[in-house]
This record gives sequence, structure tokens and C-alpha cells, in this order.
Amino acid sequence: MQGSQSADPVSTRQWYPLGMVETLTNTAVETCLLGETVRYRLDECGQTEARCGDHLLPSRARYGLLWTTLDADPGSDDLIPRIPEADEPDRNLVCCGSIAVKASGLRVVENFLDMAHFPFVHTDILGAEPHTEVERYAVETREEGREIWATECRFFQPQAALSAEGGLMTDYIYRIAAPFSTLLYKTSPDDPERKDVIALFVQPMTPGTCRAHPVMFLLDNESSHDALVEFQQMIFLQDRVILENQRPVAMPLDAASEIPTLADRSSVAYRRWLKAQGVTFGAAPSGNATQSHTSFS
Repeated sequence: MQGSQSADPVSTRQWYPLGMVETLTNTAVETCLLGETVRYRLDECGQTEARCGDHLLPSRARYGLLWTTLDADPGSDDLIPRIPEADEPDRNLVCCGSIAVKASGLRVVENFLDMAHFPFVHTDILGAEPHTEVERYAVETREEGREIWATECRFFQPQAALSAEGGLMTDYIYRIAAPFSTLLYKTSPDDPERKDVIALFVQPMTPGTCRAHPVMFLLDNESSHDALVEFQQMIFLQDRVILENQRPVAMPLDAASEIPTLADRSSVAYRRWLKAQGVTFGAAPSGNATQSHTSFS
């Protein structure tokens, strides 16, 4: 299922999270990144350290996570997504752990962009019948084509957040900041003038497996940390059931594999953007796209 696909130069150049900084000790933790074995820990001076074999990798602590890259000449950490809201002092930083998924990391990002599944997968939380329609929204590239943004997204949600009391029409903005990193800006029940930010940083392990690292930057300072983590993990674990049943495991990028609807505009844009950039890790080989489908059995 996983195959022997090697990482493409674009994927290799990116920075990826490995785990939560607060859980690190001087005992090395072993994981997989783009098919390579990576070990990470705190060194003797209490600084973050990541290694691939005997090679010391660059590492950064950002958004509560330890990040690294396999790029032999990374230059800088500019490819870690910039999130200005993370610097706002009244926001609650909530790292929701790391969740293993038997699916392509690209599939995980694509699922995050999909509003149409809310009423059927996250019933009575992020959606419910008969409110199943995805209204028309706009998709555009920004940052000289390096990012994709979906704006003017709206969806009725029975419980848009842990602190929400009753259903509300929720405004969404989606941002694909890197091939394996995406963010959601959504209506905050606690401050109608600002938005909560939910990030999903994906660590591609093999072409058919990954770890998801959800991080939230919330204006909710009333709910307990554990309750917020539990709520977000519940949502993601509902998604994991669907993700692990999608076939093919690798995500097709060819136009012939797409049967787009109005609700799929961000997904179509994401696939075409990946193909234009040359991202292949976790993608179905070009010209070998089997019709993509989801099994609910």
C-alpha cells in the first residue's frame, strides 16, 4: 500500500512538525519523515535536536511544536507557516497532540478543506441535516502563488466550537500555506470581531501514512485545556475513519480523476496547485489515476 515512492524536491524542502515541545526529554523519540527515520529530543543543554542517522538536522520550536526539515541546505525556516495571530497575547494556544493516520498526508489536508462532509461525518456538531448545502465561495492564490485561500465560506453548525451555545451560521476562511500545512479562520463565539484559528500541520511519514498535528489559537479562555483538546481530537478521529477508507490511498492529481462539484472548488485548486509545483509524495502517479472514491462501509 505504501510503495517505495521517494520524496520530491518540493516536499523535501518543506519544514515539518515532529511532536509537542512540552513532551520532549533527553530520551530520543523515533519517527518517520518522508520515508526517512528521524530521532528527536532535548540535548544536554535543553535545546531541541533532530537527527537523521548521524546527520544533525536544523530544528525550531514554533507554535508549541518541534519542526525540522530534510533539506540539505535549508537556508532558513521561512517555509514554516507564518501565523500572526499566534503572537496575540489573549489567544489560547492549544496543541492537540499527534494522531497517526493510515492515509496520504495530501488526503488529510484535502479532507480539512471539505465542508460538504460536515453534516454526515460530524453530525450535530459541525453540521446537520437538512443544512447540507455548501454555498458558493471564492478561491484565489496569494503570496505570489505560494498559498491558496478560500474565502466567503459559510456553513450552519449546531456546535461550531466547544464554547458555542446553540447553532450559528459560521464564516470560514481556508488557507493552504504549504503542501502539507493548512489553516482555518472561523467565527469565534467569544469575539464576533475576530476569528479563531485552527491549524493542521501534517507530517508525511510514507506515501500512505502520516501524523496529523492539530494546533488551535483560540479566543476561548473559559474552557479547560483538556476539554478543548478532547473536543478537537473527537472531530479529527471522526475524520480518520473516512480518511483510512479512501481509495486509492495516494491522492490523484490528474484532472481526469476529478468529478468536481461546487463544493469541491478548494480541493480542485489544491490538486492542480500541487501538480503545478511538482509535489508527488503521497500523490498517485501521473497518468495512473484510478477514480477516487470514499468507502463508508
